[in-house]
Formats: sequence, C-alpha cells, structure tokens
Amino acid sequence: MVERTPEKHAEKMKKKQAAHDRIVAAKTIEKGLLIVHTGKGKGKTTAALGMVVRAIGHGKKVGVVQFVKGAMETGEKAVFDRFPDQVEFLPMGDGFTWDTQNREQDIASARKAWDEVKRMIADPAYGMVLADELNIVLRYDYLPVDEVVEVLKAKPEMTHVIVTGRNAPDALIEVADLVTEMTLIKHPFREQGVKAQPGIEF
Repeated sequence: MVERTPEKHAEKMKKKQAAHDRIVAAKTIEKGLLIVHTGKGKGKTTAALGMVVRAIGHGKKVGVVQFVKGAMETGEKAVFDRFPDQVEFLPMGDGFTWDTQNREQDIASARKAWDEVKRMIADPAYGMVLADELNIVLRYDYLPVDEVVEVLKAKPEMTHVIVTGRNAPDALIEVADLVTEMTLIKHPFREQGVKAQPGIEF
C-alpha cells in the first residue's frame, strides 16, 4: 500500500471535487420521478418511508396508500398521523394475500386502494404519492398492469410517485425513472427464527 502525504491526498480530493462539480453542473432537469423499490430483500417500504420523511421536511404534502398492509398497527402510521396537514396515510389492505383466502375481497380492496392512489396523483396538492405493496397486487392480477402503467405514465410532471413490493412487472420497470432492487443476503426470520418486531418490520 502506497502511503499518501496530506498534500497528495488534498490534491487528489481537489481533482475529484472539480470532476464532481462538473457532473453536477451538467444536470439541470427537475421533474417528478416514478420510483420503484422491488426485490426479495427487506427495506423496500422502509426506504420509501424515508423519502416520505424527507418530503415532509421540505414542506410537501404526501399521500401514502398501503395495499396489503392494514390489518395491524404500524409505527409509521403512528408517526405520520402526527402530521395530518402534510400526510394522508391510508392502510387499506386486509393483511397478507393468504390471510383472506378470498380473491374477490382482495380484488375489491386493491381496487379501492388504487382509486385512492389515482385521486392523490391527480390532485396537484400532493408532491409525493407512495403506493406501498402495489407490486404485490399486480403480481396476483388484482389490478390490470396496463391500467396502472398508463396512469403512472400520465402523472403530473412534478409529482413523485413511489411503488414498492416484490416482483415489479417489467412494464412498470420500463417506464420508471428510478428502480432499486433490494437483495436478500441474510434475514433473521429465515435463519434464526426471529419473529417480526416493532420498529424493525412494523
């Protein structure tokens, strides 16, 4: 390993800073993004909720609709309920898809939740809309993928929309601006028998 003097380090960092500044200066477009969090790893909703927190911090109004979740109280709902002027938080799911064992009920719940998402996207008061676990209902054909993609493609120019859930359909990935795949490396539920815990999973 070559030792770098403080002077050489400072010179190298100065070059990096200049290169970075040139790249940033060339990025001039500002627009609402369609963001997709997918993959088998944990953290899709958590990352999306982090963006909701940032949006609140910047004074934006945010709509959150949860498609599968709703059968249990979560820490995020308790927090966002403290910001009623900035966050409309709607857990509209009936629990995991295997909990209801009723496809018609699941489809009806998905449709109601999707109607709320569409309402929020169409309302210019919302700077961000989170459709949490929308990918799950798309995977089970509770909503037509084509319909969802067309609505998301036609969203207002400056509105950010975040979609979470495993198995994002290719059509959604194709039209998205930002797609992140969470990769599962280790999980205590599978490997150690650790149950879901407050503050970690909900």
